[in-house]
Amino acid sequence: MHELNQILNTTEFQSKETLKKQLIELGINAGDNIMVHSSLSSMGWIAGGAQAVVEALLETVTESGTIVMPAQSTDNSDPAYWMLPPVPKEWHQPIRDHFPAYDPYLSPLREMGKIAECLHRLPQTVRSPHPAHSFIAWGANAGEWMKDQPLEDSFGEGSPLGKMMKTVVKIVLIGTGFDSCTALHYAEFMQENRKTYPQGAAIMVNGKRVWQPYDCVEMDSDRFPEIIQDYDGPILEGKLGMAKTLVVEMQPLVEFGIQWLNTHPADQE
Repeated sequence: MHELNQILNTTEFQSKETLKKQLIELGINAGDNIMVHSSLSSMGWIAGGAQAVVEALLETVTESGTIVMPAQSTDNSDPAYWMLPPVPKEWHQPIRDHFPAYDPYLSPLREMGKIAECLHRLPQTVRSPHPAHSFIAWGANAGEWMKDQPLEDSFGEGSPLGKMMKTVVKIVLIGTGFDSCTALHYAEFMQENRKTYPQGAAIMVNGKRVWQPYDCVEMDSDRFPEIIQDYDGPILEGKLGMAKTLVVEMQPLVEFGIQWLNTHPADQE
C-alpha cells in the first residue's frame, strides 16, 4: 500500500533521465564533489527506485567527481546509551562481549536510507573505518578521503570531513533538513570547549575482535537549523523527484557553523 500511495501521489512519470535533468538544474555537474543526504520516500515513485537515483548521481557527477554519503552504524556503540530502543541492563555487558566487530562490507548502515544502502553495494564504493560514524564514497577522491578516520576524531580534522573541508564540496539534502547535515558535526569537533563522554565499539585489532573504549564528542544536530537561520550564504532550493532539495557549499557553511557555535555555546542557550 505504501508504494501504491507513492504512485497515486506522483504527478508525473519519474526515471533516471528525469532525475539527471533535475540535478543539472540544481547545479550538479560532471567533476563535482557532493555529499548527499536523502529520503527516497520523499521523492515520489521513480522507475527503478534507489538504483535509479544512484545511477543518476553517478552519471551526472561522473568518475571525475566524488559522491559521499554518511554510512553510520551507530548500533556499534555502548548499549548503556541506547534509547531507541533501550535494552535490559543485564544485556549491556553481553552486548559488549559479543557484538560483531565493525566490517566495512558487512556492517549494516543504520537509518541512513535506501539510497545510501544502494551506493554501499556498489563494488567501487569505499567505506571509511570508523565503527559508528563511517562514510561511503565513490569517485575520484573516494580512496584518499575514506582511508583514515580516527576513533576519537570521527568528524574532526583527521576524518573524511577534515579532508573534504580542503576543497569544494556541495552538500545535497534530498527531502531532508539541515538537522541531517553531517558536515556540521565538524563545527562541533572544532570547539575548544567541546565535551566528551565515554563510548565503546567492537573493532578488529591485530586480527582479534575487541571491545574498544574511547571518548566521543557530545553532538547535538537539533541545533543545526538554528545555525542555518543565521547563515547568510547562498542555499539553492529546487526539486529532485518530488522532494524539496537544498544545495549548499560545505566549506563556508561549516566555517560559519564553527564561529556560530563558539558564540552560542549550548550551556548558555
